[in-house]
Amino acid sequence: MSIYNKINTGFQLGVDEPITSGIEDVIYIFNQDDIAITYDVTNPLIITGLTSVNGAMIYKFEGTNNSFNTMSKLTKTQVGPRYTEEIDFNIAGLSIDIKTQLMAMGYGRLRAIAVNNYKSSDSAIELFGAVNGLILTDAERNAADETLDGGYKLKLTNPDKLKEPYPPRAISIAPQSGPATYTSTIAALEALILVKA
Repeated sequence: MSIYNKINTGFQLGVDEPITSGIEDVIYIFNQDDIAITYDVTNPLIITGLTSVNGAMIYKFEGTNNSFNTMSKLTKTQVGPRYTEEIDFNIAGLSIDIKTQLMAMGYGRLRAIAVNNYKSSDSAIELFGAVNGLILTDAERNAADETLDGGYKLKLTNPDKLKEPYPPRAISIAPQSGPATYTSTIAALEALILVKA
């Protein structure tokens, strides 16, 4: 039986490095089939590798002033726990290119990576939509909205009836030599942005 059917440890509040809410003003998004995922052989909650398929890239979306947010929520089902995952973010802009990307996000399946503000955790960097992907379910633009200067408010979430079997996966990618660190994981993500299709 799975090791996830019984609890096997407790936790305590960090004194030296208390938890910090929120995520950084950056998310990495890629098409579901463009990047192959390697999982830790002993723990499916840990991703140890991301590999480009046929030169595909990860796309970096940057924002400001807490313009990104993530959410994961447990739902009990007849076959066990499932998780709804959401990423809310803003695009401060209005162009044909942006509209083209919004349409692609609405029809295609995506995966997204968020970087938590709390770095003293082995889940500082998380992948959303690992199994079923994410789609754009909300894209709202109010031309008079001064907070976004007429940009878009977006929400990526699981497709209907396709919740995730696990909470967001931790990403921990080791360098060519030595153990995985926060720095080595970010470097691996940034390297996939630089790959040319």
